[in-house]
Amino acid sequence: MAEDKLQQYQDLIDELKIDLGDPNFDFIFKQKTAQLSKPDQFLLKMEMARLSQPVARFIDLRGQVSGQVKPYEYEGKQHFMDDVAIRVFEQEVARYGGYTLAVYEAVMNTDNNFKVMQKQAAQQQDEDTPGQDISQATQYIRFASYESRIEERMNYSIKITVEFGNQRLANASTSDISLSGAKIKLAPNYHLHKGDLVSLRLVGLEQDFELGLKSGIQYEVVAVDPVSNEYNHIRLKRTFVENNSGFDEFLQSFIHGNKRRYKINLDNTMDAVVCKGYEQYYLPRVNSLFVFFSQAKTMLYPSLVLTNENNAHINYYFEDERKTSSLYSVFNQQRLDMLLQRPEPVKEAYCYTFTHGKNGKIYFYSAFDWELKKSAELHHLFMGFGSQKDSWRIFKVQLMPSHHEDAFIPLSLPSSAGKNVEKLNKRPTPRVQGLIENVKYLMTLSDITTEQQTAYYQALQYAKEQVNLIKQFGHGKAKVPPPLEVVALEYVNLRSHKRYLYKTAVTVATEDGQALHGHTRDFSVMGLQVALDEPATLQKGDIVHLDLPELQKITKQHNLTKLRYEVMAVNKAKTIINLKVNILSNVQHTAITFFKILIENNKNKLQPCEEAPRIPGLSHALRNMVTKSICQFPLYLHKSAAHFKIGAIGQGLYPTTLHKILLSEVIHHNHQEYVQPHGLLPSDFIGEYLSERLRKQSRQDKPLQYTVFLRFDPKAQTLKEAIKTQCVAVGESLDPLFLFIKRALKKELLFVFHLYISKTGRPDMDYLANELRYVSHYAIHKAKGLEEALWNVAGVCDMIEVTDQLLPTLDVEDSQLAAMLERKRAWLATQPG
Repeated sequence: MAEDKLQQYQDLIDELKIDLGDPNFDFIFKQKTAQLSKPDQFLLKMEMARLSQPVARFIDLRGQVSGQVKPYEYEGKQHFMDDVAIRVFEQEVARYGGYTLAVYEAVMNTDNNFKVMQKQAAQQQDEDTPGQDISQATQYIRFASYESRIEERMNYSIKITVEFGNQRLANASTSDISLSGAKIKLAPNYHLHKGDLVSLRLVGLEQDFELGLKSGIQYEVVAVDPVSNEYNHIRLKRTFVENNSGFDEFLQSFIHGNKRRYKINLDNTMDAVVCKGYEQYYLPRVNSLFVFFSQAKTMLYPSLVLTNENNAHINYYFEDERKTSSLYSVFNQQRLDMLLQRPEPVKEAYCYTFTHGKNGKIYFYSAFDWELKKSAELHHLFMGFGSQKDSWRIFKVQLMPSHHEDAFIPLSLPSSAGKNVEKLNKRPTPRVQGLIENVKYLMTLSDITTEQQTAYYQALQYAKEQVNLIKQFGHGKAKVPPPLEVVALEYVNLRSHKRYLYKTAVTVATEDGQALHGHTRDFSVMGLQVALDEPATLQKGDIVHLDLPELQKITKQHNLTKLRYEVMAVNKAKTIINLKVNILSNVQHTAITFFKILIENNKNKLQPCEEAPRIPGLSHALRNMVTKSICQFPLYLHKSAAHFKIGAIGQGLYPTTLHKILLSEVIHHNHQEYVQPHGLLPSDFIGEYLSERLRKQSRQDKPLQYTVFLRFDPKAQTLKEAIKTQCVAVGESLDPLFLFIKRALKKELLFVFHLYISKTGRPDMDYLANELRYVSHYAIHKAKGLEEALWNVAGVCDMIEVTDQLLPTLDVEDSQLAAMLERKRAWLATQPG
């Protein structure tokens, strides 16, 4: 609030600062603030007092201004400033009668300061391109785009000379330097290009050190980045043709000894923290199952499955009564060969499945879209019959290459950053490598079944006497199927309270009066996991009452009978239930009080419940392989006042159609990319409506599901004019969207997506700990800023396109649909990527 007021009176503050050193300042202040309220006058008085305070801050503008920085001494303290800063410093010291905070801030805000120049450039860009407001833009995150830095770079500005051919280039200085590279500032009238070889003389160092470099150091130009009218940034890498180990040792020692003084360049590491932070939010919330296919000789087979809370049900669906996966037979070699013939980088198809039970055995039936297109009668028969089954499912299949080399993503830190970095940058263990070395493809399976589509297929007419023809889509049971390794994604334990292993008798009373007996497996302050002696008919959301007879014997203070709990999860066998305390109004729950005391008094005796992975390192390896091959559309909701806004959009290796639409208007600011998510989700939907629903959600709840219809006019002048969207909850009628859909089919392009919205827990800071610690070591305020930004993420969304599958099930004209799909294909063919 105070900052807002100061911003409001900035012009008045600037006016008052002129008179700050005047002996009659109090009188002048009263005159100029007479019209303000007493609280506002007091606030401005405090600001003037702050600016008047003497400071002892050391000013070091090396690498921060475009001018040539040199030593400058004032009252026995040496600063480093350029001519512009020195002029401002002396002028402001004379005005205020000494080195005050106002002097320091004036020096740090000169017109040739890089930060000021960037801010002015951003403001100019906003004026030149109306609507491109960075504050309202959405950050664009390119997954796995961070790189490991071989060595540390130091922000260090010294005078240099550059020789190119027979030409000596003047007016150059370094911006940063490392053992094998440098970034220099060079006037734009000197034209260098990528691949050029140049020779550098480190004049600023040679004045103080004997470097033994007669011909300078040879570098190759990597890139030329325009910065301003005064200079370009030239990025260089050393060729090491000199083979001068003495200079190499000197430079390495010099950087190591001065990195605290001159600051280490943190850009690479900060980019990695941001990118990894968004990755670790998304992967546990993906709604598609990740299936890895390995190759044995010429045959492909599913070998590994990576699961999380949102996709584990898909893997469970494909298991039969023997706990054997039918993925082998559904995705057989013949079907994979057909998929791989498709020209797109990501091979897409739709798979329709159902199961049939006979003599206690489960048999799977499946058909791909291309198989059913061969015959309209067969299509109606399979869809009409299969959709009557409770086990009916529709899956979107996406197949793409995967490489075991992607399992290793090193930290973005150089080995010189610490002894532990090299230990942490380990490649997968031989055991893990043995499991992934034959992986060739990654498949994502997305369950896109909806009630509307199922009802559409149930209404199809088919000849019942031909039902036996469906047998051709049935799958037998392999006697000894290849082993399928199911791996749970490892990420931060998002439980609010630590769980402890403990076995004690428990009686569970259901609301219909049934008494179930069993024992606890673990407990926390807020919940229990109970193993029942017999299967129960409990479901998620049921309210039960617990008696804990053995624990009652150790306390007279607490009544451990009829404790109210809510069922949060039940296993397939109906014998393991997860319970959470159910609190009525503001009454303190007895179990919470009791277990708090029990845990506090027995911390040394209780064993924490920690689930160790079966194969250490395998989950992390598969996670990296997925990160390198993401083909979905990750979207992040950030807290914005009382509501939410689209705060970030992610992109993996394979851009979706939505990425291609949004990337037509990318905004570059401070070396980062932003997009304007104009109309991507309706404003009324993302505002109060979604805020209200997410508030009621817990992190453990299933994702909220919606269907998004997006109209896109590629002929529109701006993206804001081109996009219009409508959003409905899955299960709601689509009738109100009839005109919206009809208009899009006539002239525009229509895209349909399933939108899954999950509420987030806290960010997995353990996953980012090493890079954050490194940033904190040199710039703790930057580390805190990164951490706060990640804590601001409130929801993670998955958007899966289902246009080709869903539109044919709506009441639309076939000719209009075909014409629109042809326009869409033609437009996509013109888009990069």
